[in-house]
Amino acid sequence: MAKLKELLSFIHILESWNDRDLDVRGLAYNSRNVEQGDVFVCIKGFKTDGHRYVAEAVKNGAAAIVVEDYQSGWDDLPQYQVKDSRRALAALSDAFYNHPSKAMKTIGITATNGKTSTSFMTNAILEEHGLKTGLIGTVVVKFGDYSEPTKLTTPESLDLHHYFAQMRDQDVSHVTMEVSSSALDLSRVGSVDFDIVTLNNISREHIDLHGSFEEYFNCKASLIRNAGEDKWAILNLDDPYSASLIEETKANLLTFSVETGDGDLVCKDLDLTTGRAKFTVEIRKPFTVEGTTYEPQEFSIELSTPGYHSVYNSMVAITAGLLNEIPISTIQAGLKSFGGVERRFEMVFEDDIKILDDHFANYGNINVTLNTLQQMDYSSLKLVYAIRGSRGVTVNRENAKAIVEWAPKLGLTEVIATLSHSHVDEKDRVTEEELRVFQEMMEEAGIHVDLYKELDDAIHHALSEAEKDDVVLLAGCQGMDPGAKIALEQLNKTRPGMDEEKLFKPLKNRVAGIL
Repeated sequence: MAKLKELLSFIHILESWNDRDLDVRGLAYNSRNVEQGDVFVCIKGFKTDGHRYVAEAVKNGAAAIVVEDYQSGWDDLPQYQVKDSRRALAALSDAFYNHPSKAMKTIGITATNGKTSTSFMTNAILEEHGLKTGLIGTVVVKFGDYSEPTKLTTPESLDLHHYFAQMRDQDVSHVTMEVSSSALDLSRVGSVDFDIVTLNNISREHIDLHGSFEEYFNCKASLIRNAGEDKWAILNLDDPYSASLIEETKANLLTFSVETGDGDLVCKDLDLTTGRAKFTVEIRKPFTVEGTTYEPQEFSIELSTPGYHSVYNSMVAITAGLLNEIPISTIQAGLKSFGGVERRFEMVFEDDIKILDDHFANYGNINVTLNTLQQMDYSSLKLVYAIRGSRGVTVNRENAKAIVEWAPKLGLTEVIATLSHSHVDEKDRVTEEELRVFQEMMEEAGIHVDLYKELDDAIHHALSEAEKDDVVLLAGCQGMDPGAKIALEQLNKTRPGMDEEKLFKPLKNRVAGIL
């Protein structure tokens, strides 16, 4: 319960009608969720406009409305006009729950690739130190005994601040969250008090949503640019876009690199021959965080998660751990015991052959994945690729281009492609134009394509040809979600003597593609 006047003091009101103070029992942005005594905030979305549902909200008990456009016909209803109702919803939500993110150390992680893995890695380090943590991201929201799969990478602001409030009430001290470009653009993280922010990498993605790559970058960069003087920002000097923000933030800075050898923290002596990285971290200059000073030194890191991208993700997690005053020995232990995130270069089978599962989302992600494979020891590669459906010609051309560029380095002359027809909804169907672009790119490069309508058949093709020391890479987004389950089920049939519990263990805590 809160007073309306007090809540409204946190937003800029352009004009008001029927203004009066009320007891506010809650907030809502979906008219179906309105209860008696709530304030209904009218949001203009991509598919619908909340202003159209004022009547339903009032019917369900709305005591006041916040609008961008004046709503006539409500002579007795308190109505408050704002310039941006999404920003208003974030500020009102934060105020209604009494600014919960201020009560915890909050870490915001953005990137085109690796947000989920970096968040999980960071959380693993914090948990290794015995801290009560919260995690918010693409796969799950979890804290204490609560855990649920998520629909959005970053929840709507009202839901987000409610999560923060629940965490605070359960004495959570540290929260790690993914911050998507759309969340920044749509003010879903408005009024969140981030203590540590990072932008690890950026490549072409979500261009249709933002209109241009420049706008996409500006959305991502706003997380760093808006960080205050008492906050910390972690930037990757190997990524020119991340590095360009050094002079554009007031936050305290820690920089790192894996390739260039520049930065406050440097990755050295990297060994990826097994697919799982071993390397040395060198702290090159002293820095102080509250009561802890780190002097120049070196320490070793061993990752259980495979992939070259895991090195970059871990460098962010290591830096975040240091900024939370976690002992280096605890950071080492946390990363070594962290088993990874599903579908992020996940090793789902490791015996005479290896089966890797990766979401292969975009040009940057594909480059990092195939770069890792180049550094691994194996005989030959069987690539099963689920073409991205309904993502446009540009994304599919760029994804095909990445495969083509790496093909000669990996000895790849064949791609087993699939439309994954039975495993995607209409919104993820591969269009004729997307398929044509992919096939044309492969044909121009002299790469043979074995195209299958169904994912099961494509995987069967790869497994039937795989020999000792080969790698089968299950690559793709929505269309490949069930790939690991299908592959392991096929192995179970063709190798009846295998230990089923061990074979299916990688699927035990899966969210994607298990039904």
